[in-house]
Amino acid sequence: MAITVVKRNGEREAYDANKINIAIEHASQGLDENITWVTQIASELELTLFDGITTQQLDEAVIQVALQNVKDDPQFDTVAARLLLKTIYKGVLGDYTTADELKTLHVAHFRSSVERGVAENLFDSRFTELFDLERLAGALEPSRDELLKYISVVTLNNRYGIKARNGEPLEVPQYFWMRIAMGLSLNEADPTGVALGFYDKMSKLEYIAAGSTLVNAGTSYPQLSNCFVMEMQDDIENIAKSVRDVMWLTKGTGGIGLSVTKLRAQGSPIRSNNTTSTGPIPFMHTIDSVLRAVSRGGKKFGALCFYMENWHMDFPEFLDLRQNSGDPYRRTRTANTAVWISDEFMKRVQNDDDWYLFDPLEVSDLNELYGKAFSERYAFYVGEAEAGRLHMFKKIGAREQFKSILISLQTTSHPWLTWKDTINNRALNNNTGTIHLSNLCTEICLPQDEENISVCNLASINLSTHLAVDANGTLGFDWARIDESARSAVRQLDNLIDITVSSVPEADHANINNRAIGLGVMGFTDVVERLGLSYESEAAAALIDEVMEHVSYAAIDESADLARERGTYANFEGSRWSQGLVPFDSIALTEADRGIPIKVDRTTRLDWDALRAKVKGGMRNATLMAIAPTASIGLVAGTTPGLDPQFSQIFSRATSNGKFLEVNRNLVNDLQKLGIWGSVKEQILRSQGDIQGIDAIPDSVKAIYKTSFQLSPYSFLEVAARAQKWIDQSISRNMYLETRDLGDMMDIYYAAWERGVKTTYYLHMKPRHTAEQSTVKVNKAEDINAAAAAVAVAGAANESAAAAPARRGFGGLSK
Repeated sequence: MAITVVKRNGEREAYDANKINIAIEHASQGLDENITWVTQIASELELTLFDGITTQQLDEAVIQVALQNVKDDPQFDTVAARLLLKTIYKGVLGDYTTADELKTLHVAHFRSSVERGVAENLFDSRFTELFDLERLAGALEPSRDELLKYISVVTLNNRYGIKARNGEPLEVPQYFWMRIAMGLSLNEADPTGVALGFYDKMSKLEYIAAGSTLVNAGTSYPQLSNCFVMEMQDDIENIAKSVRDVMWLTKGTGGIGLSVTKLRAQGSPIRSNNTTSTGPIPFMHTIDSVLRAVSRGGKKFGALCFYMENWHMDFPEFLDLRQNSGDPYRRTRTANTAVWISDEFMKRVQNDDDWYLFDPLEVSDLNELYGKAFSERYAFYVGEAEAGRLHMFKKIGAREQFKSILISLQTTSHPWLTWKDTINNRALNNNTGTIHLSNLCTEICLPQDEENISVCNLASINLSTHLAVDANGTLGFDWARIDESARSAVRQLDNLIDITVSSVPEADHANINNRAIGLGVMGFTDVVERLGLSYESEAAAALIDEVMEHVSYAAIDESADLARERGTYANFEGSRWSQGLVPFDSIALTEADRGIPIKVDRTTRLDWDALRAKVKGGMRNATLMAIAPTASIGLVAGTTPGLDPQFSQIFSRATSNGKFLEVNRNLVNDLQKLGIWGSVKEQILRSQGDIQGIDAIPDSVKAIYKTSFQLSPYSFLEVAARAQKWIDQSISRNMYLETRDLGDMMDIYYAAWERGVKTTYYLHMKPRHTAEQSTVKVNKAEDINAAAAAVAVAGAANESAAAAPARRGFGGLSK
């Protein structure tokens, strides 16, 4: 049957296989075995064709055929990305043949694209007034799109790219990067020159601004901040205002942390009308409904995390918020939860002491205290309770509550564990009040009160783009480029503060007066693999230690320079910065208050005394460092998120833009060098990305490519602790556990606190069962021995991980 293709103008033409072959050949240029790939993709495409297929459907079909072969070679992903890019170029710029023509089209259409965006009130009107558009256009480098994987192109185009009012695409990737750079340079004396510097860094994927910034930078509504941290007060007016503020902040795509610790307990008296309180839970359910109602244009529900201190009388009900069963009006289906834990509680867990729960109405000052001051006041209230001078309290075992927290964490992934005293004692911005909670993703540590909704602004350095081969042929970090990236990102983030809007006055007030930023990193595991290290090795821990020291030093130094250029932040005086302290110094301060040593390596490499003297003279920003999860921008960068290990070597990733097959290119490259990729790829796919039971793969390679559940959880803590040395805020530290033993979990989370880790994020538990694969050829008889070997390897790994710390005796109590 003859196949005809329907063109965009409605005309039909005969299907021309030669055109498709040429397009595939162009997309395969520079890759290995490209002629074979053309034949393979073209032949498989023939099976999907039908008469009347549109040109758009044909483009999509070619891309999908390339993608379905990614499991055989990740370079098929490159082919798919190039094919998709060409469709985007055609839609925005028109057709082209050569790379030179593509560059010419980028330059020629840039001004008209910007002017259309301004005319349609999509872009900031100052774009056409402040910038030399010809100079910016001349700097565009479409060849940098080669850095993007397929999922990167999809994410940029669907999630972050701007569409015209009629739905037509307005941006190609390099226009997108330039728009972000322009939007963050509006307040500069030389906006064009600074935008070029920002563009150069971001278009090379050396650092990337966080999601809210990528969505809104350079637009007519620049809500660019990422994190909002607020505390609900114990009065009906503030509760109502908090609901309103959550609505506005959610509308602007910000992630929110909200403390509810101050709200009086259920049954607590309300003297104004002689009734009793319903407690915080119903108000939390109301806000949960708000998150679903203000759903960001129907694309995504609002994002918020509730925080509560675990001495609150209603904390047992707080633990049940994420349970599937029970009263739906006392559950949250969208909002997350986190527990704010004191050193006093951790010590009582260790000593197997009692733990008391109170009504905040009767112990209103506890929420504002931390460290020794909290412990002393808490002991006072315990005495008051036992003497009968408090109306509402409960007494339970500290270990009993700790186990309840961990059981909930196992079953619902909530609440996340965060440590208030470590956060407050290690803060350099503690002069403006107590830090009552963290943010949605647990990496932000900022004080807040009724007049201040704390705000933080994020960007992340892509470590994988900062590796270079030195004169001796050794692969390692280019420290000068890391320094350059950190400084550029800090300046960019400081600019953002003066440009962003939030629609909530308390947030704008805190933003301007504290100028808090959070520069983080991503791609750590990508780097570890490329350097041939095991994630759980001392070499990997030492690497993140050294990397974060360099990033922190450059960021702090740049903020001090900006203070001399632009002035210090309003609340600088009285901060620990003004005393000449840097993040590393907070370890000793916390140890002294806690009375228990913090178990972390104290090695330093740079001249911190010189920097201490410099920061005394002024800092532009109250905070500088925080490692966010980078789940979305990690996709754009094409690297591993944050500090996370590999989840699997081959897996299907589900995002709001669809499902994508992820294949670890580092592993494939190493196996190809050994000449065994072709013979083991089916086994890897069959084992769902687990290589540990495959005999043909050397043990040295297996050590490098352990997946998240195969690594000791103590390696996650060691990496976090070594990074935390240099970070004034915190780390969004996901945890992965194969064990379900409560004693093991108690040991692990106690070890996190003991190492000075401030916060943990999601807990991922290894599934008890896995579905049988049906997409590969399987000879079960041949696989019996391999399966047995895999079980043996996993068992040995579990024994090794369990033996990592000295057991504290928690395990026997959890049976």
